[in-house]
Amino acid sequence: MSDNRSGVPVLDPWGESSVVDYGRLFEEFGIEPIERFADKFPATHRLLRRGVWFGCRDLGRVLDAARSGSIYAVMSGIKPTGVYHLGTKTTAEAMVFFQGLSKAARVFYSIADVEAYCDNGLKFSESHEIAVGNVADILALGLDPERAYVYKQSEEMRVMNLASVFSRSVTNNMMRAIYGDRAFGLYFSALVQAGDILLPQLGFFGGPKPVIVPVGVDQDPHIRLTRDLARRYRDEFGFIEPSSIYHKLVHSLTGSEKMSKRDPMGVLTLNEDPKLVRRKISNALTGGRATVEEQRRLGGEPDKCVVYEYYRDHFLEDDERLLRIRSECLGGQRLCGECKAELADLVVDYIEKHNEKKASMMDLARNLLEEGSRIAKQGGSIL
Repeated sequence: MSDNRSGVPVLDPWGESSVVDYGRLFEEFGIEPIERFADKFPATHRLLRRGVWFGCRDLGRVLDAARSGSIYAVMSGIKPTGVYHLGTKTTAEAMVFFQGLSKAARVFYSIADVEAYCDNGLKFSESHEIAVGNVADILALGLDPERAYVYKQSEEMRVMNLASVFSRSVTNNMMRAIYGDRAFGLYFSALVQAGDILLPQLGFFGGPKPVIVPVGVDQDPHIRLTRDLARRYRDEFGFIEPSSIYHKLVHSLTGSEKMSKRDPMGVLTLNEDPKLVRRKISNALTGGRATVEEQRRLGGEPDKCVVYEYYRDHFLEDDERLLRIRSECLGGQRLCGECKAELADLVVDYIEKHNEKKASMMDLARNLLEEGSRIAKQGGSIL
């Protein structure tokens, strides 16, 4: 939970995170504003235009590689504990976008089954089928499978070997300073994730190169740890500190700070039943006034409204239509009930189309995981 008196951001990759003022992240953690690189992007995206991607670390070197056609990697992953929700979708969209900036870009997509076991107690046999669906989701979102390495942490021995190597350089006090008091298994899974992030720079995959890691800002502790480890092992492996791009936390439908699978009525997944979609959205937190009369007179407050956030960040590509919705809300012409109904129609249509694509990708997803297992077994000693 955040400290409401100080407003200090809390970034917890395994629990409750809270960011009231994203500007404080620049001061507290040294994250760079993404606006500094706005003129370097060779293409645009709604998440960039609308400020959902708000911060980064060393983004310039990846954008320079994309513009010059040099090799770089896009690396992120998913903990296979359930179906895609809007947070995982946002990360996946960033991966697809950065892959699409250059034909020289390759995606590394980690199925974080070790973390799923350490954090959620999910056996590898149970997480595998979930992983198939997760991979089909990102394929449906546009991932190019010809330039992607999809693997499970538990099978990729180079990742596990890196975690073992990194364990020489960390102490309990160091991990506690970054993550707080945790079960040791979570500390271990953090080292495994550092192995994931630095895997693309090993000799088997072509050696050191720029790597961009798209994540929600709550995952920044992992990025800071990995960048530190990259510096410590630069002489041994030639590592370049990984770059990162951060999206804002996705509010739950009920308005809590971070959408979580642990809150069923607050989370919106990509396989929701249409009736449940409409029910959840009808109960969503809005920025509306107490009465219709007040709404007509004073206008709504879209910047406090989860419904507007979902239009802006997830389900409406048309910038002019979004501007019209905002203007109608501020002017009192738009009431919350009709706004929710309109969003529900968009969401239902999006989910139906997404799942048609996903169903057609299931066999390919299984093949990619099988191919990943084959490549993972080629891993020899990294030392």
